[in-house]
Amino acid sequence: MNRRVLGRTGVAVSAVAFGAGPVSGLMTGDDAALQRATVARAIECGVNWFDTAAGYGDGRSEANLGRVLTELGAADVHVATKVRVPLDRLDDPAGAVARSVRDSLARLRLPRVTLLQLHNGITTTRGDEANAVAPADVLRPGGVLAALERVKADGLTQFIGLTGTGHPAALRAVIRSGAFDTVQSPYNLLNPSAGTPGALVEGDTDYGNVFADCAAVGMGVFAIRVFAGGALLGRPPSAHTLKTPYFPLALYERDAARAAALRADAPAAVRFALAHPAVTAAIIGFGAPADVDAAMAWG
Repeated sequence: MNRRVLGRTGVAVSAVAFGAGPVSGLMTGDDAALQRATVARAIECGVNWFDTAAGYGDGRSEANLGRVLTELGAADVHVATKVRVPLDRLDDPAGAVARSVRDSLARLRLPRVTLLQLHNGITTTRGDEANAVAPADVLRPGGVLAALERVKADGLTQFIGLTGTGHPAALRAVIRSGAFDTVQSPYNLLNPSAGTPGALVEGDTDYGNVFADCAAVGMGVFAIRVFAGGALLGRPPSAHTLKTPYFPLALYERDAARAAALRADAPAAVRFALAHPAVTAAIIGFGAPADVDAAMAWG
């Protein structure tokens, strides 16, 4: 597995990373044997980056990932997780961030993570999208950034990052602060706007070519939703897609129709994401060891 340096962090990351989110359903589910087999196969193939979040299955993803990594004695891997700050805690986010991180570490059975990411989107005004914060909420004295930096100073994370969703101008303001080490953003054949200026199709979410801003300040970039939630794989919508407010069913249905017309395949989708010069790794949600083997060939 090829490895690439994650922006200015100096960390070498496998080009294909393990996504423990709810779309595949593996790490938020109950099949412990399948979870262990899939994680073990990923590590055997050279995957060294595992991405999860407190919000994935209400902590089940973290707990399952922590259990499996402990059982496997996997010491040479990196774990990234996320914290979503409730909008009613933004006047003093330090306590909410600290509590979320300590709960995450307990579930993960780790003393610290390599990367802690803000899971809120960033929009012009607080609440413009579900659970979105404004740049001022992040950057003001005593704001979310200060809370994340406190956790970092306490040794609970090595680096801090962003989830690259929301409004491009608002997200760009936070990226250009230079305070964050990474971003993960949707980037795929159907919507490449996070990394390609002028690539937006009418009706798509505009991610504003923020990869260019990340490159300018030395941030590492993870491509997410490289299969557009499964639409590029020709699969039915996941159980998560049927209920989430973030990438909802209507978006999936639109993407599925466009994917069928495009006739793109999974290898093309992975290679497309990894071909962008700003992208360090593509985060893929595996459902079984065979998925890992396929991704190794594609990537």
